[in-house]
Order: sequence, then structure tokens, then C-alpha cells
Amino acid sequence: MSSSSSSSPAPASAPAPWLSVLIPVYNVEAYLAECVESVMAQADPGVEVLLLDDCSTDASPARMRALAARWPGRLQLLQHTRNRGLSAARNTLIEAAHGDYLWFLDSDDKLLPGAIPALQRIVGQQHPDMVVCDFAVWRESPRLKHRLRGERHRRSFAGPARTLLTGPARFLADLLLPGQLHAWSKISRRALWSADLRFPEGAYFEDMATMPRLALRARTLWYEPLPWVAYRQRGSSILSQMTPAKARDLSGALTTFRHALQGTEWDAEPAVRFAVAHVAARNFIGAAGHLARCRTQMPPAEWTTAMARCRDDFLQQSPLSPAQLERAYVTRGWWLRGLKFHRHFSLR
Repeated sequence: MSSSSSSSPAPASAPAPWLSVLIPVYNVEAYLAECVESVMAQADPGVEVLLLDDCSTDASPARMRALAARWPGRLQLLQHTRNRGLSAARNTLIEAAHGDYLWFLDSDDKLLPGAIPALQRIVGQQHPDMVVCDFAVWRESPRLKHRLRGERHRRSFAGPARTLLTGPARFLADLLLPGQLHAWSKISRRALWSADLRFPEGAYFEDMATMPRLALRARTLWYEPLPWVAYRQRGSSILSQMTPAKARDLSGALTTFRHALQGTEWDAEPAVRFAVAHVAARNFIGAAGHLARCRTQMPPAEWTTAMARCRDDFLQQSPLSPAQLERAYVTRGWWLRGLKFHRHFSLR
């Protein structure tokens, strides 16, 4: 495997790939083959597939080598010399990629049939800076309640579909409002990823901290209202195992984006301002809700400090004050959302 300290250049005689699929790998021996097979079943020779092992302690590296042997010359294998986390793995993959477009795929998820050919048609005809797709929640044993929730097709974008949207003022709010800010439902031009835009190492909710900043750099966006990714629901996910440290990262996830947005022409857009405030409120509710549940397990002074930090994070990130946001919720008819925010913000 290649070391993460360097990446091999694309062969001089070969044309640059139009797409790089970037797959970080860490302790996913049970899922990796299905993930890679879902990509290779539809990838043409112009698709570059990179896998990076972040020092797995299971048989994932051996699975990577076996998969590379199945498709000689088609998979590029990389490896970190020490475990550095998902953000660092994605950042290393960005540095190693040669494709015009980048598509992040988690190694326990998979692409649904037809996703890559559909993407190729879109980028060939429209040349957008970003493409947003929908996704399906993937459970080993789905129940009726999961189907009733619409898990077979979750929307990632609230705006118009199958039209080229120009300028963040037209698409930023619609990208933020659904709250689906995961990296794997956004395919982007590699040129947007300049050296000052990377996933934050050592932090949870890294997608939420990064995808809005990426969207600020895009000038055109295409939304394809089809599920292209199957998102595996596992009991070990970040949200299912919240901790005070994770709650802290959740409440502060939009801070860097808010700083980048301030002073731009889009910061004055009412729809954008509400969308940013709404996402900040959702994050605050999630973080404050966890802290409320574990209040009896924390020293009182520590709990009070943690809640104060969550409130400060919201105030720093939201373009609207708590009172303004509550009025906006009432105007939209989102009464329950407004009441929930008010109740959590009033916790002492």
C-alpha cells in the first residue's frame, strides 16, 4: 500500500479521471467488499477509486488487498502510519485524488445501481460545481415503521430539482434546511478544495462543519432527486452514542461556516439567515437534549458550563436572536419546533 505521506501521480499517458471515489477505511471488514463492489459494478475506466486504511485493527487491510487483486490497476490503496480519524483520512484522500470531481463514500455504505452513469450524464451536460443526491437508509432488518418514515428515499435538498442553480443565494438555504449535510450526498469539483478547505481533524460532525463552507465556494449546483447512496444504519453511529464531548462538537459545528458567511452578499438574504439559524438551533437542541439526559451523571458546575457553551455556540452561529427565530418558526407554522427550541434554550 502507498503511504499517506505521498501519492502516486496519474500515469502520464492516461487521461485524467473525470471522477475520484474516495473511501476511508477503518475496521469495516464485514462491509468493505459490498461497498467496493457497488462502485466497481458501475465504474467506467475514467473513474478513479481510492481506499485509505486508517490503521485498522481488524482484517480490513487484507480485504483491501484482496479487492485490489480482483480489479488489477483499478483500485489505489493508501495507508496512514497511525490512526488519525475520519477527517484526516478524507483529507489525505483529497490530496491523492486526480479526478475532476470528488465523491466521498463511507466504507460501510454503498452506491445504488446507476448512480455513477447518472452523475456522468449530469456533469457531461451541465458541468455543475456541485451535485446533490438523495439517499436511502439501509437497515439489515427494516420494519414497517421505517418504511412509513420514508427511509427508502430521504431528500437532501429542499429546492428545485434537475435545473442548474446559479449562485449560493439560490441554493444555500435549500441545502441547509433539510439538515442532511453529510459529505457522501454531495459530489463536488476538486478545484473547490483549495488548501484552506479541509475536514477538521479530531472533531465530530465534521461533515456539518465542512459541507456548508464548500457550498459557499460553488457557483452552480444541480440537485438530482434520486437516492444514489445507501446509508447503513449502525448502532455504533455517532448520534446513537452521544457523549458530552460529541455534544460540544455538535453545538459548535457551524462556527467556522458562520465566520465565512459573514460579510458576504448571501448573509443578507432572509432565506439564508433563517436556514443558518434553523440548523444552529437543531444542533443546539441535539446537544442540549443530550446534556439534559445525562445531567445527573455530571457534576453540577460542569453541566452548567456545558449548557452555557451550547447557548453561546448558538448565539455566535445564528444570524437571528432566539426571539427572532421563535417568531420565524411561528410565522412558518412550525409551532412544535419553536416550543422545543424555547424549552431547551430555557434550561438552567
